[in-house]
Amino acid sequence: MDWGTDLWDQYDQIEKHTQSGIDLLELYIKFVKERTEIEQGYAKQLRNLTKKYAKRGSKDELDCKFSNQASFQDILNELNDYAGQRELVAENMMKGICAELSKYLQDLKQERKGHLSDAKKAQQNLESSFKQLESTKKRFAKEWAEAEKATQHAEKIEHESGSTKLDVEKAKQQAHNRMHVAEESRNDYAAQLQKYNKDQNYFYYTETPQIFNKMQEMDEQRIRHLAEGYCQFSDIEKKVLPIISKCLEGIAAAGNKINEKQDSMLFIEQHKSGFERPADVEFEDYTQGIKAATSDSSLNPPKGRPKRWLFGKKNKLPPAEDFSHLPPEQRKKKLQAKIDDINKELQKTQDQSEALEKMKGVYGQNPQLGDPSSLEPQISETAQHIGRLRGELAKHETWLSEAVGGEESANLINNNAQHVTCRTVNVRDEIPFLNVVFSRAAPYQTHNLYTEFDDEFEDVEPPLGQCTVLYNFEGNSEGTISIKEGELLSIMEEDKGDGWMRVQRGSGEEGFIPSSYQSVTLKEAF
Repeated sequence: MDWGTDLWDQYDQIEKHTQSGIDLLELYIKFVKERTEIEQGYAKQLRNLTKKYAKRGSKDELDCKFSNQASFQDILNELNDYAGQRELVAENMMKGICAELSKYLQDLKQERKGHLSDAKKAQQNLESSFKQLESTKKRFAKEWAEAEKATQHAEKIEHESGSTKLDVEKAKQQAHNRMHVAEESRNDYAAQLQKYNKDQNYFYYTETPQIFNKMQEMDEQRIRHLAEGYCQFSDIEKKVLPIISKCLEGIAAAGNKINEKQDSMLFIEQHKSGFERPADVEFEDYTQGIKAATSDSSLNPPKGRPKRWLFGKKNKLPPAEDFSHLPPEQRKKKLQAKIDDINKELQKTQDQSEALEKMKGVYGQNPQLGDPSSLEPQISETAQHIGRLRGELAKHETWLSEAVGGEESANLINNNAQHVTCRTVNVRDEIPFLNVVFSRAAPYQTHNLYTEFDDEFEDVEPPLGQCTVLYNFEGNSEGTISIKEGELLSIMEEDKGDGWMRVQRGSGEEGFIPSSYQSVTLKEAF
């Protein structure tokens, strides 16, 4: 069963049905667009929500050390990822459904318009053929009536007594001519009738069925595309479900990893004051005269010890450099952290100072590398900085000793002193402004400063590899050596991009040669 066979006379219904299908396709596209807008709005609101409740700043970062606070931040992160999946759903629906179906909709409208145009044109051709048939039919009827009239007139003249032979012949001739024209009209009518029947047969049995079948195929394709759009609406959602499930699992995991005991202990460590509980208030015997209470915990405590109430207003003291405004335990933590920072800064500055001194010695031995006096401002500034840091360190260690007291204080100071140790220094790491001076230093190496630049320069620097001289070279300028073809040399320093490399003979003579005058025969791995 098909439209061309069973719906040959239902052109109007086919036109309405195909238009209804196009309207449904447009409606579905509009529906998906509104769904994407909802998804985008939902995702935006979720992102704003997570941003609103996300903690920022030092105080919030401190709070996030608690597992319940950190878990809430994890939940916000998971929810933010969930919002990203909703955005992905909206994007895929817009691209995969709306964009594709909108493009197909335009093509579908053009195709339907073409089929309807072909059907109308076929109908017009059949109507035109029918009009020609009617025209020839009318002409045949008219001519045949005229022929009969002429024949009757000829017979009448022939039977009249007063008619001459010439009149009779003339009337007969006229009737014969009329009859001949009527016969021609009859033949034209018969031919046009045959043509019309052929056109009508082609219209109803061939042309119209073909057009209707194409429209049926078009409508079925429209339904298939719409069905795929329906399925895609679900598939796009299914694709993000695994990730959404992971987000939800992450939210559940964030809740499960909360440790209430750990949070309580962390809170104690952060806020433990170290104060002793107030002692009992002594009885004041007014019968013996009023005496000032001697207990540290009396109603009139010494000025140096403020009241400590369990509830009520807190005494907001201005921050002090020695952290004396903090409770004992908190003060010790702050002082120890400050001492650790000073030690790190002092160690770094000492390394820089030692590197500068070594570099000054190198410049003194090799003036071509640089001017030793150019390092004096940096050496002086570094020495002053070291003095300031040592003063700060001594001051804070004194405060820490006061806060801790006794043997524990000595142990802490000894531990702090152990933090300041010598370490291997790479000059380029510690003194960035000396990179230009070291333009000929060996690449990719981090030699110990004390072995690379010994005060007396007696340590032997290991070669990087060996090379064979390809051409003769006369080293006439300062710092270069003469070489001969075939000579085997040790590579002490690679080419840094200036076309020169430092080599050493077996006799110990060193100097620079052109990099293009040698070929590497052996190179060690570093």
